[in-house]
Amino acid sequence: MIRIDVPATSANLGAGFDSLGIALTLKNRIWMEESDEVEISCKDSIEVPKTRENLIFWAAEYLYRECGKTLPGLKIVQENNIPLARGLGSSSSCIVAGIMGANRFMGNPLSQSDLINMAAKMEGHPDNTTPAISGGLVASAMEGERVYSVSVPVSDKIRFVVMIPPFELKTEKARKALPDQYSRGDAVYNLSRSGLMTASLFSGELQNLRVAVQDRIHQPYRSGLIDNCDTVFRMSYELGSLGTYISGAGPTIISMVETSQADGFGENCRAHLQEKGVDGWQVEVLAADENGAKIVIE
Repeated sequence: MIRIDVPATSANLGAGFDSLGIALTLKNRIWMEESDEVEISCKDSIEVPKTRENLIFWAAEYLYRECGKTLPGLKIVQENNIPLARGLGSSSSCIVAGIMGANRFMGNPLSQSDLINMAAKMEGHPDNTTPAISGGLVASAMEGERVYSVSVPVSDKIRFVVMIPPFELKTEKARKALPDQYSRGDAVYNLSRSGLMTASLFSGELQNLRVAVQDRIHQPYRSGLIDNCDTVFRMSYELGSLGTYISGAGPTIISMVETSQADGFGENCRAHLQEKGVDGWQVEVLAADENGAKIVIE
């Protein structure tokens, strides 16, 4: 049996819509073993499909078919630490686990680059799947079915305080909230800030982050779908956030803070959310995960 550890991911990082993503130190763990049957279980109370429609099995079977082989079954055990439909790459983690496990069972016919291309094709965009595989901060673009990406480490000066609400927001609904067209000014605005975000997270130029998270492409349209979004943003800046943004399609909200202040910031967030009557939000202090998904033999 093998174990696959796959990190949570945060896409967009403000202005980098569908192009920037980062791996975080919150991981799903998936145990997989070759079998003649489909046997799927969880180590937690999360309800997941127990049939071939399970996303991990579906991804593994997809890769087998692409390689001209048949997958009779798998034994899969899931430990779901990444919350579902919260903008932290839960579906991407399942796709990555499935194809990495399948690739291992077939003798690793696909390279990491091949897996990155395959995962993006299955997910529809690379901003979550690519950092889940490669780790770090990733800028990526698709040309046809190929992903062109660069992964860089994130400065150790920065931590990510992840504020997870007790409700889901489906990506399909979040995408429907976006307009079909944008002005040239909005495009330039986002392009400049996306580049600034990448360089600032890599270099640790903390003073740039508040400007780098600004966005005119998706956050203004999605904030209304997230209960208490404005309250949480305002609170985060009052507590000293370097930059706050909606993670992926939402509803999770992430604040970037100085490493030395991260634990205190997290505690203050929990206390202030309770004081403001914003109930049920989970607050986690995370770092960037530089390694990406890994296979462990057990």
